[in-house]
This record gives sequence, structure tokens and C-alpha cells, in this order.
Amino acid sequence: MDDVNDSPALEVLARRLGEALRARGWRLATAESCTGGWVAKVMTDVAGSSAWFERGFITYSNDAKRELLGVSDDALERYGAVSERVVAEMVSGALARSRAEVAVAVSGIAGPGGGTADKPVGTVWFAWGFPGEGPTARCLCFDGDRETVREQAVRAALLGLLGGLGADG
Repeated sequence: MDDVNDSPALEVLARRLGEALRARGWRLATAESCTGGWVAKVMTDVAGSSAWFERGFITYSNDAKRELLGVSDDALERYGAVSERVVAEMVSGALARSRAEVAVAVSGIAGPGGGTADKPVGTVWFAWGFPGEGPTARCLCFDGDRETVREQAVRAALLGLLGGLGADG
């Protein structure tokens, strides 16, 4: 995942991910904030995805993160929505509140406003959950306008899933 912009098209990544999930008999859940369901959209654009895409949670507001995924008040207040702790809780919540074996969570600052010195525009936290493992989180910083940041975040989410499944894109 060194350079998300040099990877194949989102559709190609989604198809590869679907094949890897199907081969294992696993299903995917998504927990998305800044990407607004874009990861789920790319996955469900693949014909036959109902065999391996279980559900998506679009939790843009903090209330939605709490209510739908069980993210704690403490994590949101102490670390903010764009943090390692929150995405780890989001991915754990997606797994606990679905029938999926695999999940990804995304929360970031797509811009153009909302950035700070500590969390500039383009900061995106990811967490991935796989069977038998605790959440794995990673922060990436992307350049570009809102749409570009969001697209790069979707690509990074897919690449992280493929990497975790040993099916790198």
C-alpha cells in the first residue's frame, strides 16, 4: 500500500477482493465515515457481490458511530472521530453487529475544511478486522481535493483488505 495511486482501478480491486472472500467463504462489512458508503458501493458494483458482501454502516456523525457501531463516548471525546481508537472500535462494532468475518472502517478529514495542525485535511484512519485477529489500524495522509482524498481512501481500504487476506492488489 505504498502508493495507492499506482494501484489498479477500484473496480479491479473490488473484483479481486470479492474473489478472495468467496474463496474463503467469508463476508465483508464496512464501517464508513468520510467515504460515505463509497467502499460499499464499489464492492456492490461487482455482480454476484451478495455472496460475500454482508452489509455497510455509514456512520458519518458521532451519534451514528455510537448508536450503530457501539463506539464509546470516551474514545470520541478523548481522541476524536479521526483516530486510531475510534476506527478500531468502528471495525470491532461492524464485526459484532453483522454476520461478516472481515470488516474495514474508515474515518478521516476529506476537506476542504475541518483540518487542524495535528490532523490536517487529508488525514484518514483505517482499521481492518480479520478472523482470529484484533483490529489493525493505520493512518494515511492524502493530497488533493475532497473527491481525490475520498477516492484514495477507498483505494487504501481495499488494498488493506486484500493485503490482510494475502491477496495483495
